[in-house]
Amino acid sequence: MKLFTIGYEGATMNEFLSALREAGVKRVIDVRALPLSRRPGFSKTPLRFALAEVGIDYVHLRALGTPAEGRAAARAGRVSELERIYAGQLELPEAIVAGQEMKRLAAEQPSALLCFERDPAGCHRTLLWRAVAGEAEVVDLVP
Repeated sequence: MKLFTIGYEGATMNEFLSALREAGVKRVIDVRALPLSRRPGFSKTPLRFALAEVGIDYVHLRALGTPAEGRAAARAGRVSELERIYAGQLELPEAIVAGQEMKRLAAEQPSALLCFERDPAGCHRTLLWRAVAGEAEVVDLVP
C-alpha cells in the first residue's frame, strides 16, 4: 500500500491541490481533531468542496486527530511529549476503529493523510502511519 501525507502550512489552495493532483491522490483523509483553519479554504466544508471540484474525495477521521495537549506540545516543539500523548490517543477504541478505516480507505485508492504542519517530522500524521500502517510505502508531499 502506498500512502501519501500532506500538510498545508504556508501553501495556497492552488499549490495544495496541484501537489495532490500531480501525485495522483484520489482521496484526502483529514486526520485533524478540529478540521478548522485560519487559512482560507482549509476548514472542513470549503476544503471538501475544493477537493470535489478537482475530483478528489474527502473523509474526516476525527478520532485520529491529536488531543489539545498534544497540539500544544507539537506547537512548542516537545516531540517526545507529543509522541506520548498521541500514543495514548491511538489506544482509544474509536481511534483503533478509525485507524482500520484509514487503512481500508488508503488500500482502495491513492490517499493522503492531511494535517496542518508542513514538515511531517513535527506532525502526528507521521506517528499515525508508523503506528497503524507501518508496512506502507509513504510519500510526503510538500505543496
